[in-house]
Amino acid sequence: MSTFVIYFYKFCNYGMKKKIIFIMNPISGSNDKDSVPEIIEKYIDKEKFDFRIEMTEYAGHATEIAQKAVEEGIDVVVAVGGDGTVNEVGKALTNTETALGIIPLGSGNGLARHLAIPLNLKKSIEILNITKVRELDYGIINGTPFFCTCGMGFDAFISMKFAEAGKRGPITYVQKVLEEGLKYKPQTYEIEDDEGIHHYRAFLVSVANASQYGNNAYIAPQASMSDGKLDVIIMEPFDMIEAPQVAIELFNKTLDKNLKIRTFRAKHIHIHRKAKGVIHYDGDPTMADADIDISLVHKGIKIVVNPDDDKSQRQPNMIQNAFSELFSNFDLIRSNVAQQGRKFQALNKIILRKLTK
Repeated sequence: MSTFVIYFYKFCNYGMKKKIIFIMNPISGSNDKDSVPEIIEKYIDKEKFDFRIEMTEYAGHATEIAQKAVEEGIDVVVAVGGDGTVNEVGKALTNTETALGIIPLGSGNGLARHLAIPLNLKKSIEILNITKVRELDYGIINGTPFFCTCGMGFDAFISMKFAEAGKRGPITYVQKVLEEGLKYKPQTYEIEDDEGIHHYRAFLVSVANASQYGNNAYIAPQASMSDGKLDVIIMEPFDMIEAPQVAIELFNKTLDKNLKIRTFRAKHIHIHRKAKGVIHYDGDPTMADADIDISLVHKGIKIVVNPDDDKSQRQPNMIQNAFSELFSNFDLIRSNVAQQGRKFQALNKIILRKLTK
């Protein structure tokens, strides 16, 4: 970040001391967070901010703290944790004058990665010190706000399995994908938008406000949080031979080019499926009825963003590196799988054994 940018924003905000609250989830992600409050206190600009740090104690507590902060007229409320914490804080700040800040300490950090907010703690605090705020879009699924993605099908199913596993982190996520991927059965969906009603048999249906799930898994590479539209992604069923290619394209931002992917943009959609089942919003699973309503609120939330945002430079991550290594000999794997499907299942078992060592 250039020195000029830092001093420019300091000049613009000179003499206007702001109030900022950090809401920290001590159990998000997989890293030790004991030193985080000390680092925040060390690097936050005390000439610019009056600040305090509050710890969450139970599910929904972050929302309660953020709601009180809005009533107090706090300028910025910072979610210190993963996408679940960001969602809890953010939904209390929608359609208010209080801005959402992010210190990404979770497992996937999808919204932070989309906004190019550094995963480094000191650098993310530096972004807060500059305090460039933008009005961005957010989505609503069955009355619940989301900021990255929501959906149903395999991604929601894996979110449920991930939550049930208890253990956090990218290795656990990869493990669940490999364990469950070949057993999951596609479903039929009726999707209605402004253009009419369409029927799909799909492995998953994802609705994206931001470009990725987290860990640089780009389910909607072209998604924007400022275009007033949601990106709807329908992933059609694919066989085990095609699975490695889908994984590669998910992480190299080319999934939208895959022939198994159908995409369109809409401000509002209604989805009907045959029975109730699991859905997710920002990675958090929940049960829902057969009918699901999803809409977008344009410029409905203020977020502290990176003034030097460069979307061509993204943070490296363990999942991306793992899949890159696993499928570096993709042509050979595909050839072997074509000859004998059991080999792909054997590969899954080998990978799972390595992950659980």
